Amino acid sequence: MKTLLLGTVGALAMVTSASAADVATRPYTKAPTIMSAMYDWSGFYIGANGGWGSSHKCWDFSNAAGAFNVSEGCHDATGGTAGGQVGYRFQSSSIVFGIEAQGNWANFRGSNQSIPFPAVVNATQVDAFGMFTGHIGYAWNNTLLYLKGGAALTSDRYRGYLTANGAQISDTVNDTRWGGVIGLGLEYGFAPNWSAAIEYDHMFMQDRFITFTNNGTLAPAGTAYASDRIHQDVDLVTVRVNYRWGGAVIAKY
Repeated sequence: MKTLLLGTVGALAMVTSASAADVATRPYTKAPTIMSAMYDWSGFYIGANGGWGSSHKCWDFSNAAGAFNVSEGCHDATGGTAGGQVGYRFQSSSIVFGIEAQGNWANFRGSNQSIPFPAVVNATQVDAFGMFTGHIGYAWNNTLLYLKGGAALTSDRYRGYLTANGAQISDTVNDTRWGGVIGLGLEYGFAPNWSAAIEYDHMFMQDRFITFTNNGTLAPAGTAYASDRIHQDVDLVTVRVNYRWGGAVIAKY
Protein backbone atom coordinates (compact mmCIF):
# COMPACT_ATOMS: atom_id res chain seq x y z
CA MET A 1 0.00 0.00 0.00
CA LYS A 2 2.81 2.37 0.91
CA THR A 3 4.48 1.65 -2.40
CA LEU A 4 1.26 2.39 -4.30
CA LEU A 5 0.87 5.80 -2.61
CA LEU A 6 4.44 6.81 -3.34
CA GLY A 7 3.97 5.88 -7.01
CA THR A 8 0.79 7.93 -7.29
CA VAL A 9 2.44 11.01 -5.73
CA GLY A 10 5.36 10.73 -8.11
CA ALA A 11 3.10 10.55 -11.13
CA LEU A 12 1.18 13.64 -10.05
CA ALA A 13 4.44 15.55 -9.56
CA MET A 14 5.58 14.63 -13.07
CA VAL A 15 2.27 15.85 -14.62
CA THR A 16 2.40 19.15 -12.68
CA SER A 17 6.01 19.75 -13.76
CA ALA A 18 5.15 19.14 -17.40
CA SER A 19 2.17 21.55 -17.27
CA ALA A 20 4.32 24.26 -15.71
CA ALA A 21 6.89 23.81 -18.45
CA ASP A 22 4.21 24.23 -21.13
CA VAL A 23 3.06 27.50 -19.58
CA ALA A 24 6.61 28.84 -19.34
CA THR A 25 7.38 28.17 -23.02
CA ARG A 26 4.13 29.60 -24.47
CA PRO A 27 5.10 32.09 -27.31
CA TYR A 28 4.66 35.89 -26.76
CA THR A 29 1.90 37.55 -28.80
CA LYS A 30 2.38 41.29 -29.71
CA ALA A 31 -0.49 43.61 -28.75
CA PRO A 32 -2.57 44.98 -31.65
CA THR A 33 -1.29 48.21 -33.22
CA ILE A 34 -3.22 51.29 -32.07
CA MET A 35 -4.95 53.13 -34.95
CA SER A 36 -5.08 56.96 -35.13
CA ALA A 37 -7.60 59.02 -37.08
CA MET A 38 -6.41 61.08 -40.08
CA TYR A 39 -8.54 63.87 -41.57
CA ASP A 40 -9.31 63.46 -45.28
CA TRP A 41 -9.95 66.61 -47.38
CA SER A 42 -11.17 64.72 -50.46
CA GLY A 43 -14.69 65.25 -51.78
CA PHE A 44 -17.19 67.77 -53.10
CA TYR A 45 -17.99 70.77 -50.91
CA ILE A 46 -20.32 73.76 -50.79
CA GLY A 47 -20.06 76.78 -48.52
CA ALA A 48 -20.68 80.42 -47.73
CA ASN A 49 -18.32 83.36 -47.23
CA GLY A 50 -18.39 86.96 -46.10
CA GLY A 51 -15.94 89.75 -45.46
CA TRP A 52 -14.48 93.00 -46.75
CA GLY A 53 -13.07 94.23 -50.04
CA SER A 54 -11.36 97.21 -51.62
CA SER A 55 -11.24 98.06 -55.31
CA HIS A 56 -8.46 100.47 -56.27
CA LYS A 57 -9.55 102.59 -59.26
CA CYS A 58 -7.50 105.08 -61.27
CA TRP A 59 -9.19 107.21 -63.96
CA ASP A 60 -7.31 108.68 -66.94
CA PHE A 61 -9.23 111.18 -69.08
CA SER A 62 -8.86 110.23 -72.77
CA ASN A 63 -10.14 111.06 -76.22
CA ALA A 64 -12.13 108.58 -78.29
CA ALA A 65 -8.95 107.02 -79.67
CA GLY A 66 -7.56 106.40 -76.17
CA ALA A 67 -4.90 109.11 -76.49
CA PHE A 68 -4.48 112.40 -74.61
CA ASN A 69 -4.44 110.56 -71.26
CA VAL A 70 -4.55 112.91 -68.29
CA SER A 71 -4.78 111.47 -64.80
CA GLU A 72 -8.01 112.35 -63.00
CA GLY A 73 -6.80 110.69 -59.81
CA CYS A 74 -7.48 107.45 -57.94
CA HIS A 75 -9.78 106.24 -55.20
CA ASP A 76 -10.55 103.05 -53.25
CA ALA A 77 -14.07 101.66 -53.46
CA THR A 78 -14.52 99.72 -50.22
CA GLY A 79 -17.28 97.80 -48.48
CA GLY A 80 -18.72 94.44 -47.51
CA THR A 81 -19.26 91.26 -49.48
CA ALA A 82 -21.10 87.96 -49.05
CA GLY A 83 -21.46 84.93 -51.29
CA GLY A 84 -20.92 81.23 -51.79
CA GLN A 85 -18.55 78.70 -53.27
CA VAL A 86 -18.66 75.13 -54.59
CA GLY A 87 -15.72 72.90 -55.38
CA TYR A 88 -13.96 69.55 -55.31
CA ARG A 89 -10.74 68.44 -53.61
CA PHE A 90 -8.55 65.37 -53.91
CA GLN A 91 -5.93 64.47 -51.29
CA SER A 92 -2.80 62.43 -52.04
CA SER A 93 -0.69 61.89 -48.92
CA SER A 94 -0.37 65.42 -47.48
CA ILE A 95 -0.90 67.25 -50.80
CA VAL A 96 -4.40 68.51 -51.61
CA PHE A 97 -5.54 69.52 -55.11
CA GLY A 98 -8.83 71.23 -55.93
CA ILE A 99 -11.00 73.34 -58.22
CA GLU A 100 -13.60 75.92 -57.16
CA ALA A 101 -16.20 78.38 -58.44
CA GLN A 102 -17.19 81.35 -56.27
CA GLY A 103 -19.79 84.09 -56.70
CA ASN A 104 -20.30 87.12 -54.42
CA TRP A 105 -22.56 90.11 -53.97
CA ALA A 106 -20.56 93.23 -53.10
CA ASN A 107 -21.08 96.84 -52.11
CA PHE A 108 -17.71 98.49 -52.76
CA ARG A 109 -18.14 102.25 -53.21
CA GLY A 110 -15.71 105.13 -53.62
CA SER A 111 -15.10 108.44 -55.40
CA ASN A 112 -12.62 111.27 -55.90
CA GLN A 113 -12.65 114.82 -57.22
CA SER A 114 -11.21 114.99 -60.72
CA ILE A 115 -7.77 116.64 -60.72
CA PRO A 116 -8.02 118.43 -64.10
CA PHE A 117 -11.80 119.02 -63.76
CA PRO A 118 -12.38 119.87 -60.08
CA ALA A 119 -16.07 120.63 -60.65
CA VAL A 120 -16.63 116.90 -61.26
CA VAL A 121 -16.53 113.87 -58.96
CA ASN A 122 -15.80 110.43 -60.44
CA ALA A 123 -17.66 107.64 -58.61
CA THR A 124 -17.25 103.85 -58.71
CA GLN A 125 -19.29 100.92 -57.41
CA VAL A 126 -18.48 97.19 -57.53
CA ASP A 127 -21.68 95.24 -56.96
CA ALA A 128 -20.61 91.65 -57.74
CA PHE A 129 -17.62 89.46 -58.56
CA GLY A 130 -16.78 85.85 -59.33
CA MET A 131 -13.76 83.54 -59.41
CA PHE A 132 -12.91 80.26 -61.16
CA THR A 133 -9.74 78.85 -59.58
CA GLY A 134 -7.49 75.85 -59.08
CA HIS A 135 -6.09 75.04 -55.63
CA ILE A 136 -3.01 73.29 -54.24
CA GLY A 137 -2.34 72.89 -50.55
CA TYR A 138 -0.52 71.05 -47.80
CA ALA A 139 -2.46 69.36 -44.99
CA TRP A 140 -1.40 68.73 -41.41
CA ASN A 141 -4.22 66.33 -40.53
CA ASN A 142 -7.26 68.68 -40.14
CA THR A 143 -5.33 71.91 -40.92
CA LEU A 144 -4.90 72.93 -44.56
CA LEU A 145 -2.76 75.73 -46.00
CA TYR A 146 -3.57 76.36 -49.67
CA LEU A 147 -2.81 78.59 -52.66
CA LYS A 148 -5.32 79.40 -55.40
CA GLY A 149 -5.19 81.03 -58.79
CA GLY A 150 -7.29 81.46 -61.90
CA ALA A 151 -9.79 83.75 -63.60
CA ALA A 152 -11.89 86.52 -62.05
CA LEU A 153 -14.61 88.90 -63.17
CA THR A 154 -16.25 91.97 -61.65
CA SER A 155 -19.50 93.85 -62.25
CA ASP A 156 -18.83 97.61 -62.03
CA ARG A 157 -20.78 100.86 -62.25
CA TYR A 158 -19.41 104.33 -63.04
CA ARG A 159 -21.00 107.79 -62.71
CA GLY A 160 -20.09 111.48 -62.78
CA TYR A 161 -21.37 114.01 -60.19
CA LEU A 162 -21.10 117.73 -59.63
CA THR A 163 -18.80 118.60 -56.74
CA ALA A 164 -20.97 121.54 -55.67
CA ASN A 165 -24.29 119.78 -55.08
CA GLY A 166 -23.83 116.06 -55.80
CA ALA A 167 -26.15 116.08 -58.83
CA GLN A 168 -25.47 113.23 -61.25
CA ILE A 169 -24.45 114.58 -64.64
CA SER A 170 -23.57 111.46 -66.64
CA ASP A 171 -25.49 108.31 -67.38
CA THR A 172 -24.50 105.30 -65.28
CA VAL A 173 -22.18 102.97 -67.19
CA ASN A 174 -22.38 99.26 -66.29
CA ASP A 175 -19.29 97.22 -67.09
CA THR A 176 -18.24 93.58 -66.67
CA ARG A 177 -14.53 92.94 -66.89
CA TRP A 178 -12.36 89.82 -66.75
CA GLY A 179 -8.97 89.42 -65.09
CA GLY A 180 -6.92 87.09 -62.94
CA VAL A 181 -6.77 86.25 -59.24
CA ILE A 182 -4.30 84.73 -56.79
CA GLY A 183 -5.07 83.90 -53.17
CA LEU A 184 -3.91 82.27 -49.95
CA GLY A 185 -6.04 80.53 -47.34
CA LEU A 186 -5.81 78.66 -44.05
CA GLU A 187 -8.59 76.16 -43.35
CA TYR A 188 -9.39 74.08 -40.25
CA GLY A 189 -11.61 71.02 -40.09
CA PHE A 190 -13.57 71.38 -36.85
CA ALA A 191 -15.90 68.41 -37.48
CA PRO A 192 -15.79 65.32 -39.78
CA ASN A 193 -17.45 67.16 -42.71
CA TRP A 194 -17.26 70.83 -41.63
CA SER A 195 -14.39 73.28 -42.00
CA ALA A 196 -13.78 77.02 -41.60
CA ALA A 197 -11.18 79.20 -43.30
CA ILE A 198 -9.81 82.70 -43.62
CA GLU A 199 -8.69 83.74 -47.10
CA TYR A 200 -6.96 86.66 -48.84
CA ASP A 201 -7.33 87.26 -52.60
CA HIS A 202 -5.89 89.81 -55.00
CA MET A 203 -7.64 90.32 -58.33
CA PHE A 204 -5.72 91.78 -61.29
CA MET A 205 -8.33 93.35 -63.55
CA GLN A 206 -7.56 94.66 -67.02
CA ASP A 207 -7.82 98.36 -67.89
CA ARG A 208 -11.09 99.33 -69.55
CA PHE A 209 -11.94 102.23 -71.84
CA ILE A 210 -15.29 103.68 -70.68
CA THR A 211 -17.34 106.22 -72.67
CA PHE A 212 -19.87 108.36 -70.77
CA THR A 213 -22.86 110.31 -72.07
CA ASN A 214 -24.75 113.24 -70.59
CA ASN A 215 -27.96 112.51 -68.69
CA GLY A 216 -29.59 115.88 -69.40
CA THR A 217 -28.55 117.76 -66.25
CA LEU A 218 -25.91 119.96 -67.93
CA ALA A 219 -26.24 118.96 -71.60
CA PRO A 220 -28.76 117.13 -73.80
CA ALA A 221 -29.25 113.51 -72.78
CA GLY A 222 -27.28 111.05 -74.87
CA THR A 223 -24.62 113.51 -76.05
CA ALA A 224 -20.93 112.79 -75.41
CA TYR A 225 -19.80 113.58 -71.89
CA ALA A 226 -16.31 112.09 -71.39
CA SER A 227 -14.12 109.06 -71.99
CA ASP A 228 -11.80 107.49 -69.40
CA ARG A 229 -9.36 104.62 -69.25
CA ILE A 230 -10.04 103.05 -65.84
CA HIS A 231 -7.57 100.78 -64.08
CA GLN A 232 -8.75 98.36 -61.38
CA ASP A 233 -7.29 95.99 -58.76
CA VAL A 234 -9.30 94.33 -55.97
CA ASP A 235 -8.20 93.07 -52.54
CA LEU A 236 -10.44 90.73 -50.53
CA VAL A 237 -10.39 89.25 -47.03
CA THR A 238 -13.14 86.72 -46.33
CA VAL A 239 -14.14 84.12 -43.73
CA ARG A 240 -15.49 80.88 -45.20
CA VAL A 241 -17.45 77.87 -43.92
CA ASN A 242 -17.66 74.67 -46.00
CA TYR A 243 -19.61 71.42 -45.80
CA ARG A 244 -17.96 68.49 -47.58
CA TRP A 245 -19.25 65.19 -48.95
CA GLY A 246 -16.53 62.56 -49.05
CA GLY A 247 -14.04 60.77 -46.83
CA ALA A 248 -14.08 62.63 -43.53
CA VAL A 249 -11.75 60.54 -41.35
CA ILE A 250 -9.60 57.57 -42.37
CA ALA A 251 -7.65 55.09 -40.25
CA LYS A 252 -3.90 55.58 -39.99
CA TYR A 253 -1.66 52.79 -38.57
